[in-house]
Amino acid sequence: MGRIDLSNNALSNHIAEHITEQIITGQLQPGEKLIESTYADEYGTSRAPVREAIFQLTVEGLVERIPRKGAVVKGYSESEIYDLLEIRTMLEDLAMKRISENGLDVNVLEEMENNLQKMEEVVEADQYTQLNHSFHMGLIDGSKSDVIKKMYSRLKLPLLRIQNLTFGEEGKIEKSIREHTTLVKLLKENNIQEATTVLNQHNRDVISNIKKFLFESEALKEKKA
Repeated sequence: MGRIDLSNNALSNHIAEHITEQIITGQLQPGEKLIESTYADEYGTSRAPVREAIFQLTVEGLVERIPRKGAVVKGYSESEIYDLLEIRTMLEDLAMKRISENGLDVNVLEEMENNLQKMEEVVEADQYTQLNHSFHMGLIDGSKSDVIKKMYSRLKLPLLRIQNLTFGEEGKIEKSIREHTTLVKLLKENNIQEATTVLNQHNRDVISNIKKFLFESEALKEKKA
């Protein structure tokens, strides 16, 4: 790749986005080392913006630094994965309570419908995962709570990585779209109570799917060992 004419800050953000995509899509696996010189050569730059990009991803929870090894892709234990998903569920449930109290802005609902339309058109799991997060972010925006938004935003990258694990499985995207369609319909009807019930069941199913995926992955590893 030729040299990109960007400031160090813009370039570091660009490199961070590139590494993030590699992690979320599984091109980089947990424990895999991030080599600064490799990215510096690829982008025709010094190591400084690469180092800044890696630091940014460390803060965001996708990368960790290990003594005598350097920066590696962070791995999550099962309990950490479940904690992240449970926290997401609690924040979305709280957002729905605020929506019930304050109503849902029509512009937020329109944006959720736009995201749903895009979700119906994609086939790649990583693209769907991104749009799925944007859809759910609509509920968070609808809460009109800066506290909820800030806490939820810190979950974004770990959630993208976790949820991308199962959207590649047959039928999962179709099921997700059906549930999101129902949710939008209920929100348009201002049936917040039923929408909350559908959302909570949807989120419980996500956790169940992840548990099933992790169990089957572990069983496969043991079989190969």
